[in-house]
Amino acid sequence: MSEETRAVPEAELAAERSGPARAIAEAEKAARRPIPEEAEGLISELLDLAGARENRDLLRELIGTTIKLGDGTPSRLDLKIATSALAEMARAFTLFAPFRGIPKLTMFGSARTQPDDPLYAQAKELAARMANEGWMVVTGAGPGIMAAGTDGAGPDMAIGVDIRLPFESVSHPELAAEGRLVEMKYFFTRKLMLMKESAGFAVLPGGFGTLDEAFELLTLLQTGKAEPAPIVLLDLPQEPYWESWLAFVEGEVIGRGLASKQDKAFYKITDDVDVARAELLGFYRNYHSRRFVGNTMVMRLRTAPSDEELAAANEAFADICSKRGIWRTEPLGPERAGRDNLQLSRIALELDLRFQGRLRQLIDTVNSWSGG
Repeated sequence: MSEETRAVPEAELAAERSGPARAIAEAEKAARRPIPEEAEGLISELLDLAGARENRDLLRELIGTTIKLGDGTPSRLDLKIATSALAEMARAFTLFAPFRGIPKLTMFGSARTQPDDPLYAQAKELAARMANEGWMVVTGAGPGIMAAGTDGAGPDMAIGVDIRLPFESVSHPELAAEGRLVEMKYFFTRKLMLMKESAGFAVLPGGFGTLDEAFELLTLLQTGKAEPAPIVLLDLPQEPYWESWLAFVEGEVIGRGLASKQDKAFYKITDDVDVARAELLGFYRNYHSRRFVGNTMVMRLRTAPSDEELAAANEAFADICSKRGIWRTEPLGPERAGRDNLQLSRIALELDLRFQGRLRQLIDTVNSWSGG
């Protein structure tokens, strides 16, 4: 084949490749373009009519993004997905808003677990104990483990985030009657709300959906896309579902270097409800929350460390900190401006964000501190 004949398909291939690249560049340019000035004024009027007084900057951006969808680029199906997803999230935000200050445990597990299964009793007992500690229990509002969680917590301490399926009905219509239920069309919006609002997670044996939720949780923690939180993988004695799962994770995932050994800190496998409860509550024994101010991660604590405890932490976790190490701090400017838990003690560090498993180990260390 001559050079000339070889050049033809290469040129055609380059043209084919340039088409999608051009389309992507044009879409990104369109997304960045400002909306017309006259539209800006109308948005302000619309927000005034809606009585919106807080977060107007974000609301303006949200409406502006919607206006940009009108350029004809999205298909009708695209717009249907965007409309439904936003409506579902809005309903869920409204449902969760009154309970914002209450810690929540999300429970995952099989919808096929029967009420006479020991797993059902295990889930129900854990939910009841956490509800007694003042935690609400969030489930997918279906049968099986989801029903066990709602039964254990009781309707006053339960919230349901249902998925619309043709073969599955809501197991707890009283949640709907009490206004504690929201129904979703899409799994991705449902999963967002099951995870976003909760301070801890319990995952019991289940099928593809349960495994998807478990791996989603681990992915969010590993990549730093979720706030640190405890995960309990709850087994039954003599029925090692999660121990079998762990053999795969350690042998094939961690063993091949596809995840780090430190990532094992994200979860606790147990067949004991007492241990599960202690793991969930113990995560917040001293650790309260964190906030980033620029590159500095501020960790809010119930008890300040002693000099010896802080020195030991600096030595043990030097690999994930900048040269400044870990230091005590007063509330920083943005925290003071927002009156953000000003009563709590604080430590700060410039965290290497690649090592989220080590961050969890640091939180475990913080929870062992007794203070000066």
